[in-house]
Amino acid sequence: MKKYLPIISFILLAALIIILSPIFKMNIKQPNYFKQDFEDAKVVEVVSEEIDEDPTFKGRYLGTQVVKIEILTGKYKGKIFEVKNPLSRSHNVYAQADDKVIASIDDSLEEANVWIYNYKRENILYILIALLFILLILLGGMQGVYSIISLIFTGIMIVFFMLPLIFQGNNPIVVTILTASIIIIVSFLLISGFNLKTLTVIIGTIIGVVIAGVISYVSGNLAHLSGITMDKGKELVYVAQDYKIQVRGLMFSAILIASLGAVMDVAMSITSSIFEIHQTNRGLSKKQLFKSGMNIGKDVMGTMSNTLILAFAGSSLNSIMLIWGYQMGRRQFMNIPFIGTEIIQGLSGSIGIVLTVPVTAIISVMLLKRKPIKSNKNKGNKKNKR
Repeated sequence: MKKYLPIISFILLAALIIILSPIFKMNIKQPNYFKQDFEDAKVVEVVSEEIDEDPTFKGRYLGTQVVKIEILTGKYKGKIFEVKNPLSRSHNVYAQADDKVIASIDDSLEEANVWIYNYKRENILYILIALLFILLILLGGMQGVYSIISLIFTGIMIVFFMLPLIFQGNNPIVVTILTASIIIIVSFLLISGFNLKTLTVIIGTIIGVVIAGVISYVSGNLAHLSGITMDKGKELVYVAQDYKIQVRGLMFSAILIASLGAVMDVAMSITSSIFEIHQTNRGLSKKQLFKSGMNIGKDVMGTMSNTLILAFAGSSLNSIMLIWGYQMGRRQFMNIPFIGTEIIQGLSGSIGIVLTVPVTAIISVMLLKRKPIKSNKNKGNKKNKR
C-alpha cells in the first residue's frame, strides 16, 4: 500500500482540482468570441483551382481553390458543402481529395457559412504523446509511470487551477508561485517518495524558481517592460478588457513556468549527488561535502543555462532572423521591447539555475549534517546509571 501512496495521493489531488475548477470559473464572465463551430471534415473533390507556386516557399501554392467537403461530426454530419478555399501566405491549406481537415461553420445567418479552417493535425500530436508515454514506461518502468502522472498533473494545475485564478483577476505572481510550488511538491513526491532528499529538492527548487522570477520582474520594471511586450501580449490586452486579467506580472509568471523544469532538473542532480557522496563517505565535513556538490554543479550549470537560453532563442528565431534581415544596428536591436523581454527571460532563468546549485548544495549539507536531537529519555537513563 505504501508503494502506491504517491499515486493515490495524486489521483485524489487531481480529482479535487478538477472538481473545484467550476468554482474557480464562477466569477469569470466568458464572452463568446467564436460564434462558429469547428468540425472534422474530408475533402471529397477539388472542383477547380487557380494557383501558382510560391516563388519564395517551394512546394507551397498561392491562389484560390473551389472544393467539396463532407462534414464528419456535429449537426451537419454527412452533409456536403462546396466552399471557396483561398491560399495566402498567412493562411495556406492546400486541399487535395481525401484530405482530413477542420471546417469552420457559422450558422448564425439563414444559410450556413462554411470554410476550411485548417489541416487536421491532432492525430499526429496524440501519436507523439503516446510515443512519449510508451518510451517512459519501457525505459523507466514504475519511475516512468510516476513521470507520466507528474506530467499530467502539471497540465491539470496550469489549465484547471492557474489560468482560472488569473482570469478571475488574482495577482498572477502569487497564483504562479502557488501553482509552481504545488507542482514541485507533488512531482518530487511522486518521483522520490517521502524522504529527506525530496524535502531538500523541493526547498531548493522553490527558491530557485522564485529567484528567477524576482530577477525577471525587477529587471522588467527597470527596463520599462511588461507582459504587453511578450509574444501575443498585444492580443492579450484585448482579451484582458473582457476579463479581470492583471497583465503586469505575467512576465514574472512566464519565466517562472518556463524555468521550472530546468531548475527542478538541476536541484535533483545536485541533491542526488550530494546524498550519494555522503552515503559513500560519511566522514566528510560540511565544507568538503559542499565543495563536492559545487564541483558537480559547475558542469550542470553550463549545460542547463545554455539549454534555457537556446530554448528562448529557438522560440523567437523567426523574429531574430527578420531583425537581422533588416540589418538593424546594435543600439536599435537591443532596445526593441520584444528582444529585451526575451533576453531578460532567458538570462533570469539562467541566473535562477546557476543560483539553484549553491542554494540546493547548502540545504543538502545542512540537512545531512544536522546535529541529532538528544531526547530527555536518554538524559534520564544516564542519570539513573550514575
